[in-house]
Amino acid sequence: MRSSMKDDARPIAPLTRPFRISITPPGSKSLTNRLLLLAALAQGRSVLLAPLRADDTIVMVEALRSLGVAIEAVERDGQWETLIIDGSAGDLRGGGTLDLHNAGTAVRFLTAACTLADAPVLIDGNARMRERPIAQLVDLLRSLGAGIEYASRKGGLPLRVLPAALRGGEITIDSMLSSQFISALLMVAPLMREDLTLRIAAPLTSPGYVALTLNCIAAFGATIDATPTLDRIAIRPGRYNSVEMAIEPDASSATYFLAAAALCPGSVCTIEGLGKGSLQPDVRFADALHEMGAGLTYGRDFITVLGPAEPLRGIDLDCGAMPDAAMTLAVVAVFARGETVLRGLATLRHKETDRLAALKTELGKLGANAEIEDDEVLVIEPAADARQRSDEVRIETYDDHRMAMAFSIAGLVRPGVRIADPSCVGKTYPGYWEEFARLGRGK
Repeated sequence: MRSSMKDDARPIAPLTRPFRISITPPGSKSLTNRLLLLAALAQGRSVLLAPLRADDTIVMVEALRSLGVAIEAVERDGQWETLIIDGSAGDLRGGGTLDLHNAGTAVRFLTAACTLADAPVLIDGNARMRERPIAQLVDLLRSLGAGIEYASRKGGLPLRVLPAALRGGEITIDSMLSSQFISALLMVAPLMREDLTLRIAAPLTSPGYVALTLNCIAAFGATIDATPTLDRIAIRPGRYNSVEMAIEPDASSATYFLAAAALCPGSVCTIEGLGKGSLQPDVRFADALHEMGAGLTYGRDFITVLGPAEPLRGIDLDCGAMPDAAMTLAVVAVFARGETVLRGLATLRHKETDRLAALKTELGKLGANAEIEDDEVLVIEPAADARQRSDEVRIETYDDHRMAMAFSIAGLVRPGVRIADPSCVGKTYPGYWEEFARLGRGK
């Protein structure tokens, strides 16, 4: 885990020449944490290749070990090369406390999974995690027979999860703050007594991540019946089988390097190991850059973005499927011509920080006028002289890894940018600053 002490702000040196770079980001956090839990619930030994080793996935591994799951990590150069998981066949060991820090996926997924433990489990997190919403998931699990108690404040952590045989059944969901709540239900659904059928009466929040979850549980042998629009999802009871699976690079982490190329004329960035067929929603970020004017080439297992000679142009885009990537787009928009409107961002209010409020404040430091509309739309009007400004700007990151990485690209084209608490990137990308430094070397 990274230290909680704040580092001095990191200055970003503007680029003096175009770069040409090929990067393979670390493994997907979304895939790593889903596959870790599914492997833990499966029968037999699973092998995960090229998983992400970062704060959020370390939290998940340690939590699963506390629940009695044997996990062996094969390391190379400080990274996990392989994780070997001996599955519990759905029989977890309770009786302890899981401190999950600010790992949202771990909190949501394990709240559901700990109903399978043989004794109560106390789930807790840091101060920000205690503020983040959990009541909708608790209510859904209770409706299926779970015994979950609020140990302190109603609606938030800590939670005491009691052993329960979830019965399954049919649930209608009218609204949902986080797609992770649905993913949590889906991952334990095959271990319920009866079929679980979810009827989604309102537009799904981040549907791409629900589709990602369905593909993961299918890989472990779950029987799924879902409509193409995911307004009805049915899961049959059964068991999970062990797998051997390679984890593709993290599409969210790729956005920062693709954006850097788009902002720097003549620069080229290729992301290896990701193609248009990726199931990660943030892979669509490259299409957004192309709509803004960047050159784009897709291959089966690569994405290449070319920085255009002309300035990028503002766009109007629904980012509901990729809210994290929208943060990177918001910074790109500061240096585009014309207004940019990013929609579908309601979930950003409930992340590691209130990301909508944080974006509005920090974009303003770069000279942009950013306004929030209807609690889910960010309207960005760039300053005409955004690239010419050189006054010292300290970007606050709010202990949020994505704020640090998204705003780092601004410093490549505008002098004077410094990133506060740069070590917060360790949550998902511990080697980010080393990779970022390659841009200044041009290769």
